[in-house]
Amino acid sequence: MAKATRPAPAPSGAQLSELLGLLKGADTVELKLTVPETDHRSAAASLELDPLDSQIRQVVFFDTPDLTLSRNGLVVRARRVQGKGDDSVVKLRPVVPSELSPKLRKSPNFGVEVDAMPGGFVCSASLKAQWGAGSVKPVLAGARSIRKVFSREQRDFFAANAPKGHTLDNLVPLGPINVLKLRFVPKAFPRKMVAELWFYPNGTRILELSTKCQPGEAFQVAAETRAFLTESGVDLSGQQETKTRTALEHFSKVLKSSPA
Repeated sequence: MAKATRPAPAPSGAQLSELLGLLKGADTVELKLTVPETDHRSAAASLELDPLDSQIRQVVFFDTPDLTLSRNGLVVRARRVQGKGDDSVVKLRPVVPSELSPKLRKSPNFGVEVDAMPGGFVCSASLKAQWGAGSVKPVLAGARSIRKVFSREQRDFFAANAPKGHTLDNLVPLGPINVLKLRFVPKAFPRKMVAELWFYPNGTRILELSTKCQPGEAFQVAAETRAFLTESGVDLSGQQETKTRTALEHFSKVLKSSPA
């Protein structure tokens, strides 16, 4: 029997109007759900998630010790991916798609996405770059400058949106975080889904389930995904946590508590 869950509060008229406006200008929509830690094992069992099918990733963020960038809506991240090259991203959120530079919108490395989870949504703009394997590791070791894993296009985007006086090389690494990422298609739900399990150094974990879709099908896919997860016994009523914010706050606290 599926576990009963409390429905997330319905969006207000103003929120719905805002969401519809954002969807019109977005490239993609990602529907996300974080599963309460007490339910990780049961959710993995009901969805038949096999950890041996997952890909190991290592994620590091760059910010100031007091998270100046985060407070200004800017996320700077690099990633090592098992069996693939490294990558990096500079992300700005929230954004209004219609206010973004037409030149940026034409870049093949630029994307606008609406992230939606129970109780909320945010629209973000991301500029990505791909790198060869081994590009990020020297940065973590302090043997390579941070700016070297960000393209000229990304550096320009950062400079245009970062608080005055901040450069990539005066940031500090926050991480890394080890992540297991599993792509799967449930037997009873023919949509590509992703499960990410983030392991934080303090022993806590975040399990996020997600699926992507086109903006025009967001409401239908959201309803179908909710119904499938509910039928599978996945708790949709738990407090939603964001992987990035949790990581930034953890490492910021560690830096502040470390002796000078």
